[in-house]
Amino acid sequence: MALADIFTRPAAPAASGRTVAVAPTFGGRPTVEGEGMAALYTWVEEIAALTQPARIHWVDGSRAENDALLREQVDEGKLIKLNPEWRPGSYLARSHPSDVARTEGRTFIASEREEDAGPTNNWADPAEIRGTLRGLFEGSMRGRTMYVVPFSMGAVGGPLSHIGVQVTDSAYAVTSIGIMTHVGTAVLAQIAAGADWVKTVHSVGAPLAPGEADAAWPCNDEKYIVHFPDTLEVWSFGSGYGGNAILAKKCFALRIASVIGRNEGWLAEHMLLIRVIDPAGRAYHVAAAFPSACGKTNLAMLRPTIPGWRVETLGDDISWLRPGEDGRLWAINPEAGFFGVAPGTGESTNVTAVETLWGNTIFTNVALRPDGDVWWEGLTDEAPPHLTDWEGNPWTPDMGRPAAHPNSRFTVSAAQCPQIAPDWNAPQGVPLDVILFGGRRATNVPLVVEATDWTHGVFMGSNISSERTAAAEGLVGELRRDPFAMLPFCGYNMADYFGHWLKIGQQLRFDRAPRIFQVNWFRKGADGRFLWPGFGDNSRVIDWIIRRVDGEVGAVDSPIGRLPEASDLDLDGIDVPQADLDELFAVDPISWEREADLTEEFYATFGGRVPAPLQSELSALRYRLKQAQTA
Repeated sequence: MALADIFTRPAAPAASGRTVAVAPTFGGRPTVEGEGMAALYTWVEEIAALTQPARIHWVDGSRAENDALLREQVDEGKLIKLNPEWRPGSYLARSHPSDVARTEGRTFIASEREEDAGPTNNWADPAEIRGTLRGLFEGSMRGRTMYVVPFSMGAVGGPLSHIGVQVTDSAYAVTSIGIMTHVGTAVLAQIAAGADWVKTVHSVGAPLAPGEADAAWPCNDEKYIVHFPDTLEVWSFGSGYGGNAILAKKCFALRIASVIGRNEGWLAEHMLLIRVIDPAGRAYHVAAAFPSACGKTNLAMLRPTIPGWRVETLGDDISWLRPGEDGRLWAINPEAGFFGVAPGTGESTNVTAVETLWGNTIFTNVALRPDGDVWWEGLTDEAPPHLTDWEGNPWTPDMGRPAAHPNSRFTVSAAQCPQIAPDWNAPQGVPLDVILFGGRRATNVPLVVEATDWTHGVFMGSNISSERTAAAEGLVGELRRDPFAMLPFCGYNMADYFGHWLKIGQQLRFDRAPRIFQVNWFRKGADGRFLWPGFGDNSRVIDWIIRRVDGEVGAVDSPIGRLPEASDLDLDGIDVPQADLDELFAVDPISWEREADLTEEFYATFGGRVPAPLQSELSALRYRLKQAQTA
């Protein structure tokens, strides 16, 4: 079949400051007039020649197109339509048991120089890995449709936005990208007008022979997710799941965007974004970086327990931060949806998330109720007596295994969130007042500590960690480092990334830069009990932080930073004994010396590449700890 004969025509792009039109088609192949389109057409033709699809469909992002793709997946047995009475417009996908999460071990940074990837990334020689990928992708889409998906991260044409194009042979990926990004012909107008764009290529790696029946979840045992930071490309093979297939998410919005940010002078961060509004109606903007299982989504959808305070959600996972001409740091959420972990999301932990999922949601690997609705561990206090589990098998609570996969997901539009900010998608973003870093630490790290300045805050961020195992007798447990919550997502050497954060700080006015704090909701007492109630009561920590930013409360100097006076915390309505408060803010110099040793060991893995100001911060910490022991 001739290449021109397998194209289907897209809708005409909307004009954006210039005339952009769909020219007459030849053999079904669309030709869009406007500079920049020639490179896109050439690239699509090259990918089609390599992967050999049966047909090509240019995605226009329309509701009709999306509905048709969803119906097609239901007809093919790839999606289960949920009961519209309970969950209108919603679907359940069940992945292959071997394809249930990001494949970090098969994720590579193919920079020209290995040292530019750094010790925290898997490096691949770009020429060598391109040869491997070419062999894998050759003919990988036979018998399938190749979809061409133009998408924007952030509002189309926004000053902080960037665009890309994904080609994929997965309709599941297309419908998911349609939720998570801004998809459609308006993006083609940007390309036609000469905008730069990121190339992303995805195949499930399961070609179909003529007459061969398709799998409900096609995938391949061999998997690669390869990033080319020097040419701003992503190639993903073999997986249909999550961030392995929705390449706009972690692959583009963090790994590739972190490289673009380094080159252009901004930051792509694994951060939630919220607006906190005090009882007087004053608004403050907070970005927060937490590793997984540290309460990130709960904070993004926080419902304060302090009367008069409220939170508007701007984003739950990724923020792009850019210095403004006014000396402040401005932030957008580049995503259009939430791709959240279902287990643990329930009425008692995150009622906002549950209310967001009322309909128009794609669920993956959760359990199915007999009435056609879905369920997962944590959604309700008690499990239903009978379910169909995530693999399609009968399930009852006495079986001793979860009904939903621990990494089961929901994909839903951010616009459905009942507390989404009215301007959550504003192109210019919002000015940041506060940046939070947090990990899951049972020991040592106080409930909240303020950095003394930007450099000290970067030092804090570079040392975010969680304990792998429970600690005993106040000693530091084995730590899993996750600097800035970016360990799996930084597209270049993390030591250089630390340096980039320092450079960003130099572009901000000292009196307008966001203040940096470290928080830890998870400190435990000697009896293993959590000392802080968490969840909605975390607003009490936010309250102190905001009052600190406004200069309404003071702080106590400690060797590791500034701590609140316990009397400055608003604890009305909750019972936190004084002994627990004392332990929540205790700083043991001897244990912190061990922390400093671990930091030095971690820095050493970068072979002397860690910026000198952070080494100086480490030396200063050691000095203050010695002084504290002799005081």
